[in-house]
Amino acid sequence: MRSLKLPAVPNNSCYYAGIDLGTSGCRLIVIDGNQVVRAEARVIYPANIAQTPDLWWAAVQQVLAELPAAIREHLRGIAVDGTSGTLLLADAAGNPTTPALMYNDARALLQAQRIAALAPRESGAHGVTSSLAKLLWLLEAYPDQPHAYALHQADWIAGKLAGHFGFSDENNCLKLGYDPVKREWSAWVKALVPEALLPKVYAPGDRIVESLVHAGTTDSIAAFIATGASELGDAVTSLGSTIALKIISDKPIFAPEFGIYSHRLGDKWLAGGASNSGGAVLLQYFSRDDLQRLTPQLRPEIPTGLDYYPLTKTGERFPHANPQWLPRLTPRPADDVQFLQALLEGMSRIEQEGWQRLHELGAPYPKTLRTVGGGSRNPAWMQMRAKLIGVSLVPSKHDEAAFGAALLACGTMQRSFQCA
Repeated sequence: MRSLKLPAVPNNSCYYAGIDLGTSGCRLIVIDGNQVVRAEARVIYPANIAQTPDLWWAAVQQVLAELPAAIREHLRGIAVDGTSGTLLLADAAGNPTTPALMYNDARALLQAQRIAALAPRESGAHGVTSSLAKLLWLLEAYPDQPHAYALHQADWIAGKLAGHFGFSDENNCLKLGYDPVKREWSAWVKALVPEALLPKVYAPGDRIVESLVHAGTTDSIAAFIATGASELGDAVTSLGSTIALKIISDKPIFAPEFGIYSHRLGDKWLAGGASNSGGAVLLQYFSRDDLQRLTPQLRPEIPTGLDYYPLTKTGERFPHANPQWLPRLTPRPADDVQFLQALLEGMSRIEQEGWQRLHELGAPYPKTLRTVGGGSRNPAWMQMRAKLIGVSLVPSKHDEAAFGAALLACGTMQRSFQCA
C-alpha cells in the first residue's frame, strides 16, 4: 500500500475521485475543483494471483477507506476506469454469475469467428479478445446461471458504488459491439446476444442517475485524458511494452486493415492504433540495469544507418496489420550501445509511420505530442522521435489514469472535448 497524501485544504472544498483498475493494482486520485491533487492511494495486487471481482472490490474499498472524513464528506463525483475488454456476467443484484475474463484472454476463438461473419468491418468487436467474443463464450460456458447484466470491469465497480447495475460507457462498449457513430446497439449485436444483457450506454463523464458516480472509460483513454491533451491534433504516444498512438480527430477513422480504430469523446474522436514493437523488445535483449547504463552513451545526433523493425516475434498490428510481418533485427553490431540505438531508431520510424498512416486516412497530423509510459524517461529516444516526427514534444499534465478518471468525475473532460 502506498501511503495517502493529503495537503491541507479547506473543509468546505468539493472533491472528485478517480479510480483506476490497472493490470497490477488499484489507484485512487482525488482532485479539487481546480484540478489539484488532494489525495492519492494505491493497492498492489498480490503476485501470481488470478484477478477476480472480489479482489477488485476489496482493493477499491481499501483505497476509499483511507480517505479522511473531510474529503469523503465533500465528495461530489467519482468515476472508474478499467482494463479494456475485461468482462463478467452478473445477476440482478450485481452478484457475479461467471468468472471475469481478463482483457488479454484469447479463448473465444470460435465466438470471434461468429462475430466476424456478422459484424461490419469497422466494428470494435472483432478479435478473440473483444468483450463481445468473451460474452458469447461465457453464455455458452455458463448457460444455467441467472444472468442479468454483461458488465465490464469498470462497469461492475461503478455499479457497486452506485448501488445499481446495467450501465456502461461508450469507450468500454466499443469492443462489445456498440456503434459509437450512431450511438446505438446494432441489430447484428442483438441477433447474437439477449438484448436485456446489454448495458445502457452513457458518454464518459455523464452522471449516473441518483448517484455520485459518473460514467467511466478504459484505462488507456483515462491515461490520455490525464495528459491534458484536448484540442484537435493533440497526440499522445504510450511507450510501454508496446507503442500505442492516439490523436484527437474531428471525425472517426476505422481502418481494420491497418489496425486503426476510433473512440468517441464528447463531440470529438480519439483515433489510433498500437504496434507490437516497444519496450518488450528492448527487454528481450537488455536488462533494466543494462538500459540504465547504456542510455547515457547513446548518440541520437549520429544515426546508426541500421534499418530495424523491432518485434519480439512474427506479427504486427499497426501501422501494418499483418500476422506474418517479420522482425528485422540484423545485422547486429558488436557494440551494445549501437544496437540499442538502432532499436530505438526503428521504433521511432514505426511511430512516425503510424502518425503518417493516420493522417493519410483523415486524422490531423500531430500538432503537439505528449508521451507517457516508461520510454518517456529516455531523453535520447525523445530526441530521435522529435526530429523524425517533426512536432513539438510537450509535457503531460499527469501520467496516471486515475487522474484522468477524476477529471471525468468533475466534468472537465466533457467541457474540453466539445467542439468549438
